[in-house]
This record gives sequence, structure tokens and C-alpha cells, in this order.
Amino acid sequence: MKKAIISFMLSIFCLASFSTACLADDTIRLAYIDPLTGAFANVGDMGLKHFEYMAELINENGGILGKKLEIVPFDNKTNPKESLIQLQRAVDQGIQFITQGNGSSVAGALIEAVNKHNRRYPDQKVLYFNYAAVTPAFTNEKCSFWHFRFDFHVDMKISAITNYIKEKRPDIKKVYLINMDYVFGHAVSDAANSMLKERRPDIEIVGDTFHPLGKVKDFSPYIAKIQASGADAVITGNWGNDMALLIKAAKDAGLDANFFTFYGGGLGTPAAIGDAGKDRVFQVIEWHNALPIEENKPEDEAFYLRFQKEYAKDSSLEWYYGRIRTMMEMVRNAFEKAGKADPEAVAEALEGMTYETPYGTALMRAEDHQLIMPLYIAKMVAQGQHNAKYDVENTGMGWVTMGRVEAENVAMPTTCDMQRP
Repeated sequence: MKKAIISFMLSIFCLASFSTACLADDTIRLAYIDPLTGAFANVGDMGLKHFEYMAELINENGGILGKKLEIVPFDNKTNPKESLIQLQRAVDQGIQFITQGNGSSVAGALIEAVNKHNRRYPDQKVLYFNYAAVTPAFTNEKCSFWHFRFDFHVDMKISAITNYIKEKRPDIKKVYLINMDYVFGHAVSDAANSMLKERRPDIEIVGDTFHPLGKVKDFSPYIAKIQASGADAVITGNWGNDMALLIKAAKDAGLDANFFTFYGGGLGTPAAIGDAGKDRVFQVIEWHNALPIEENKPEDEAFYLRFQKEYAKDSSLEWYYGRIRTMMEMVRNAFEKAGKADPEAVAEALEGMTYETPYGTALMRAEDHQLIMPLYIAKMVAQGQHNAKYDVENTGMGWVTMGRVEAENVAMPTTCDMQRP
């Protein structure tokens, strides 16, 4: 009787106060810390919808540990200092699991802050799931037990691109590098310089340019330099508006060069370039919307079409981040394996975990917390060409696979010396 009265009084308190402690009883919350305003707001909003879709599917199938999954958005404006403020806000609300992807400068600040927090407050630990920040150091010399990366770092992606150029594109003789002027962009440049020299020493790198992050409104001066260099191909890690505006300027100037990109496949870029990208824009990616057709995966096609119907209706939004699906399904399994919503237990459950995706086995490598699974090189083509059944961002363009890199060839050595609790 006494316990019943206490339970009843606690329920009344929860209803009256909306206490975060009460919410924690029946909800597992994941803080989404990414740009929702500013130059990259469109990227952050698209990512948020991906996570909301995954939460919807997970909750339809019983949630996590019998609890509902809730995505809680925090706007960091792609700013490291603002990200730390938002992290503290999440922690103050009792949230112990966070995700972020846009901007390695942000990711670096979050890794350091989470490490420091967990040392100071061992009873309130935080676990960080990284879905898109790809500076190699995060799973090498700056690796952390409290950080897991579900994207493929710069060296892995440049390796895939340069191997494709080596094996399939002997016609490419001159390459121009253009990237954002921060730690990620410099990592792309360093890797491309090194791997092209090793794998195609006959190629001349005719430019290696950096530009301010999210501040350039007109890329035509940069395109003029690329045209003047005589480049056959451009390699870029640009993302968001810096990707879309770069390719749009190339279209407007009539630049006749292939673009090998990390992020040319979504987030507004196809809509910005339209048919100018036909047969010229390539991306290195873990998923694109022709894969379910090319590899005859009707369940994956149904997954994609449901997102398009529910979240992308009357807009150019596309399901783009295949890795968010992999991440959320692996995270759910880690919670279930741990048997509790405890960051340390979930981290231990994730280490070494394998998961069967529609396109091969995903492995969360225990020694550095880097995801390993197959990658693809895809080319933008006209919808209906080859297996491009679906267009992307209402452009009439689609994707076709040009090559697949198996997981064992995606994996790269790590220098991580993991310090575990």
C-alpha cells in the first residue's frame, strides 16, 4: 500500500512538473547537436529528419529496452563553442547520449568535452555517436572510448576515390584539389596528395586551394582558377552550401571536368546543379537510391520509399545518410545487449559488434571505434539511365554504381591507443 501511494504521488509529480528524471523512466533520449540555423541549416534539418524517421521505426518495433526513443534537437550553428553550450544544455536535462556529424571542428571539441566531463562526473557519463565528422585523427591519435564513428574517415574515402581513378580512369591526367579551410579540408588535401602520388604518379596536381568555411557566396573566381589550370578532374570534400555553390558555379562557367566528391549526392547539391552534373559528378558513399534496384533489395527500397513519402513529400529532401540507419540499428542492438541505458555498458556492447546491413557486414572495430563496411563509387546520370530508377532531389538525375570497395579494402590501420575506464 505504501509503495502504491509513493508510485501514485510520483506520477502526479511527473505530470505536473514534466521532470526530466520522470521522462528518463520511460524514454531514452538522444541529443542531436547540429546546425539548425545559419549557413548549414538545411544540412542539419535534413539530418534531423533522418534521425526522426529512424526513431519512428524503432518505436514502432517496441522501442529500446521497452522504452520510447526521442530525438532532442540542439542548434549548434556549426560552431565549436556553441556546440559546447548545447552539450551542457543536454547534460543539464539528464541526456547521456549525443550525436553530431557536421563539422570536424565541432566533433573535436565535443570529443574533448565528453572526455573531460566523464572524468569529472563518473556517475553522469555521456556517450557520443558520430555520424559524419571524418577527420582521421578521431579514430587514430585522438581516439576515445566515449566516441564511436559510423562514417568513413577521410583516408578511407580518398583511398576509394584514388583507387577508382587508378583502375578505371587512365584518361585523367590533371587534378585540382579544392577544400574548406579547416582541419577536415586539410585532411582531404593531404590524403589526396599522398595517395595520388603513390597510385598515379603520372597525374599532375595543378591546384590545391582552400576557402573559408560557409562564407563564400560566389565560387566563380575559384572555378576560373580550375579552368585555367586545365584540370581533368576535381577532388573536393566540400559539403552543404559550399558543395552546392561550388558545383553550381562550375555549371554556370561551363567547366568541363569530373568532380570526385564526398558529399555531391545530397543535402541540396543535386538540386543546385541539375543536369549539369550528368556523367560528371561522382561521390564516394555507403548508400545511394539506385542500390536497392541494382542489388535487388525490395525491403531496402520500401524503407527508402516510405521516407520519401512521409518526410520528403513536396520537397527536394532525400534519404541520403545510409549510415544513420546502420548506426541507429547498431545502437539499438547495443542497448539491448547491455540491458540498460548506461553509457559505459552501451559502449562495451558496441565494441566489436557486427551487423548485417542489406549490403554487407558492418563491423564496429573495437580498437578504435571506427565502422568498417563496403563503400561505393557512384556517378550522377539521367534518371532511367542504367539502373537509376529514382531521381534525386526532383532533378531528373539519379545515381549508378561505378565500383564497390569491399570492407576489407575499406579498413585502414589505426594508431589508436584506447584508454578505457
